[in-house]
Amino acid sequence: MAIKSLDVKKDKILTEKDNALLEFQETLKEAVEIMNYPKQVFEVLKKPMRFLEVSIPVRMDNGQTEVFQGYRAQHNDAAGPTKGGIRFHPDVTANEVKALAGWMSLKCGITDLPYGGAKGGIICDPRKMSQDELERLSRGYVRAVSQIVGPTKDIPAPDMYTNSQIMAWMLDEYDHIREFDSPGFITGKPIALGGSKGRETATSKGVLYTLQRVCDLRKMSLKDTRIIIQGFGNVGSYLAKYLYDLGAKVIGIGDVLGGLYDENGLDIPYLLENRDSFGIVSNRFDNSITNQELLERECDVLIPAAICGVIHKHNAEKIKCQIIIEAANGPTTKDALKILDKRNILVVPDILANSGGVVVSYFEWCQNNQGFYWTEQEVDARLKEKMNMSFGNVYNTAKKYNVNMKIAAYIEGIQKLAEASRLRGWLKY
Repeated sequence: MAIKSLDVKKDKILTEKDNALLEFQETLKEAVEIMNYPKQVFEVLKKPMRFLEVSIPVRMDNGQTEVFQGYRAQHNDAAGPTKGGIRFHPDVTANEVKALAGWMSLKCGITDLPYGGAKGGIICDPRKMSQDELERLSRGYVRAVSQIVGPTKDIPAPDMYTNSQIMAWMLDEYDHIREFDSPGFITGKPIALGGSKGRETATSKGVLYTLQRVCDLRKMSLKDTRIIIQGFGNVGSYLAKYLYDLGAKVIGIGDVLGGLYDENGLDIPYLLENRDSFGIVSNRFDNSITNQELLERECDVLIPAAICGVIHKHNAEKIKCQIIIEAANGPTTKDALKILDKRNILVVPDILANSGGVVVSYFEWCQNNQGFYWTEQEVDARLKEKMNMSFGNVYNTAKKYNVNMKIAAYIEGIQKLAEASRLRGWLKY
């Protein structure tokens, strides 16, 4: 592969982020009606019980002060404290954060965790910020939301463009505010600060275990299965490595600038060695394609692992695969799903497929509370057990109600939230 210059135009992908909350609500309503729940269940769950918008002044390296907009949404805490990541991204919106919090509640219901969902976000571009600026922003966010978060209230974690170092800065700031050591305040931390082994790779492992279950059901061999992964950040890159090591043929990968495709299989170890800290590698090669072209290439399994809304009504007819595993949050729109259903393309929804991250975040929280830490083998075994149980429940629900797996996942996720809300007296039915 020949290397080219880095002045590549950013690929424009339709994200429809501001439609995410509406799509969450529409699918939620459909699932509530299938379960014959009263309308009040939908009214309680359709939006966050709490939403905080903050302004974060940050002194930049040039001496100027820039004010960043941040959010924290807490969807529902009937089943326990809320839980959810914090993303740093220039396209973060309030509605996106609210939708992500709702999806996180459903993930916790599907995987039977004692949590409700939450989500946080800051409008920024970390690719254009120094480490010192990112640290000041991270600490400023914690100061802004400190009154509504905590190990028994709302537990943050990494998300898009955040990592264990950012979690470490946030933990340190929270400890300074509360004046005691509180490792259970945040998950996805470095191991030295109470992080869990296996947390960094948990979402990818969960997607892998889900794909293996699908292959078993379809009587497909994972070895030599042709797979395209759209997204090469934390989730996509680890997943690509696992699949490559297992003998699957990863024929396409994408990053924020474009995609790489080779019908004979890509050299994943080489790409991992040459990507930058944000997962970008396509700009180094002269045969890159757009993300849109990548999504429409023929494969057996397509795994969108980047951003919302990349599969939509304008390209759903052009998708050429048998199976879609949603590793990203909300990558397939409601209109697209209708088209894919008609084409008999199996879509394994995000709130099931990518729930490995919150599962191992729960494991980390448990270890912090106990002061007793598990081996990576113990973490992986418990994660696999959770993912297999959750997949089986959703798959059986889909067959029981004759619905697609997305609706089935919503049904599974809603049940615990509704029952916990009823028992607390928030709902009467």
